[in-house]
Amino acid sequence: MVWPEELPPTPEQLLENVVGCDGLLTMLSDRIDAKVMDAAGEQLRVVSNYAVGFNNIDLSAAKEHGVRVGNTPDVLTGSTADLAVTLLLAAARRVEEGSAEVREGRWGAWKPAALLGVEPEGKTVGVVGMGRIGKAFAERMVRGWNMRLLYTSRSEQEDVNESLGGRRVELDQLLAESDFISVHVALTDDTRNLLDAAAFEKMKPNAVLVNTARGEVIDQDALVEAISSKQIFAAGLDVTTPEPLPPSHPLVGLPGVIILPHIGSATDTSRCGMAEIAVDNILAGIEGRPLRCEVPLG
Repeated sequence: MVWPEELPPTPEQLLENVVGCDGLLTMLSDRIDAKVMDAAGEQLRVVSNYAVGFNNIDLSAAKEHGVRVGNTPDVLTGSTADLAVTLLLAAARRVEEGSAEVREGRWGAWKPAALLGVEPEGKTVGVVGMGRIGKAFAERMVRGWNMRLLYTSRSEQEDVNESLGGRRVELDQLLAESDFISVHVALTDDTRNLLDAAAFEKMKPNAVLVNTARGEVIDQDALVEAISSKQIFAAGLDVTTPEPLPPSHPLVGLPGVIILPHIGSATDTSRCGMAEIAVDNILAGIEGRPLRCEVPLG
């Protein structure tokens, strides 16, 4: 069956509609846990996530139920890295504030200090998480603006060190020395609220923060305070907690903050590629073949 509505199913609707399914093609908004797997039945063989992330799926429950899990990495690397660059530049150059002045009829006479931003040329960029997307982003920033590169990673990335002049450092050093910081880590217990009030205190007052990873990596209350008190210069977010972010949230409309509705992979090329992999994964799982992209269950 196909869920026909524009909005995702509620947990109750999900439980009702998975009964008898051999495979599930899911979105990040669909929480797939033991209850869902039990409701589907013993014949459930595969959950194919239409995303590179899979924190919506209980991997322990999948292992216990003998259910394989697929995701869609690689095809969205470039588009997500591009959006991170877009957010960085837009936040640094105060594009949202300038556009609002035009829309609201506040575009006045030219002033030397009006809407002054910061520029990346020759500055230091810090990449939190040097995976596929982190590397693609770093490549764009270093080669495009001759930036010094710092990064965090569980292991030394020799290719990044050699080709981009990168240097692996601890998070505290990255926060203290970077003019621009971009987040590219997966959401885990270790990375939840990784950037909290203490982290913002370490950042430069001219720092621009970008997050295209997961909203929960940043303590949003701490971010509101950091922007409001000018601890940091600006932030560009493609991910928030929750999603959608309510219009009444303090981040919405806060000067210095740009928020997009989780569109990191929203290009025709990326979304079509994701669809192909997701369908390949679910068919392979049902037919007992190797998944094109399979998530290890440990």
